[in-house]
Amino acid sequence: MKISAAILALAVSSANAFAPSASVGRTATNLYGGGNMEPVDRTMNGIDDNLGYEAFDPTAGDSPAVARNNNGGVWVQQRARPRRNRKSAGVRAMVRENIVTPANFIYPLFIHDEDHNTEIPSMPGCQRHSAESMLKEIGESLELGVKAFVLFPKVADDKKTNLACEAYNPEGIVHRSIRMIKEKYPDAIVCTDVALDPYSDQGHDGVVEDGVILNDVTINQLCKQAVSQARAGADIVAPSDMQDGRVKAIRDALDSEGFTNVSILSYTAKYASAYYGPFRDALDSHPGFGDKKTYQQDPANGREALIEAA
Repeated sequence: MKISAAILALAVSSANAFAPSASVGRTATNLYGGGNMEPVDRTMNGIDDNLGYEAFDPTAGDSPAVARNNNGGVWVQQRARPRRNRKSAGVRAMVRENIVTPANFIYPLFIHDEDHNTEIPSMPGCQRHSAESMLKEIGESLELGVKAFVLFPKVADDKKTNLACEAYNPEGIVHRSIRMIKEKYPDAIVCTDVALDPYSDQGHDGVVEDGVILNDVTINQLCKQAVSQARAGADIVAPSDMQDGRVKAIRDALDSEGFTNVSILSYTAKYASAYYGPFRDALDSHPGFGDKKTYQQDPANGREALIEAA
């Protein structure tokens, strides 16, 4: 729909480029509602006669700045007038490039293996949901037009390891939740977080050795995680780990297992920001040591984001 609207906008703009102005010859029509309703003399003749000083006349001289049209009205000989596409609410709606609807949103759901919900104090209004509550929340959201959901798990401490093997356990909390959602709401779009921190006893997005996050070893584990989530029924996997090269590796892993239709929603430029504090509260995944600045971006760098995107 957005592409069609953009093409339509271009077509309307092109068609109008050489069309006569809609306002030519009009003296009393108010297109906008409100404001001055008195007719304006488009010839502008004599309007400065009683000023008491001599005003510049843009229509005078051998090379006037403003011409006159066939009706004698002042006329700027400008063919392309983008304001034609802004002249009314109906036209603006027809050529609008970006439209936000409930279907454009992805609803993040925090889940845990409990039979009750738990408030997240640093995220007022948000909860860790039980399986029953998660399904109820999704059902209500679908009725409101929100169709996509991303799952973030709070994993029990006894299941966390440095290699984060629980991340690709087919009976893990995320995998079970995916199957439950798809069974009850097959049209819901299920997104999954691809990162090791919820499953790591180090609290980092990757495998740790001597205080260093191992890039390639981590990607090996992420590929397992992404494929296992696809097998469970995930529509979109979303790597948020910021390891170099993980998107290509995950794409290759998914495709090699036949999941060519599973999409990747990458956290392309993720900064080492304190704003993630409440999120880590929700997942109980704060770093066990140090910070994440060796793999997440420096907030002072803008050009680096373009490198990451490329």
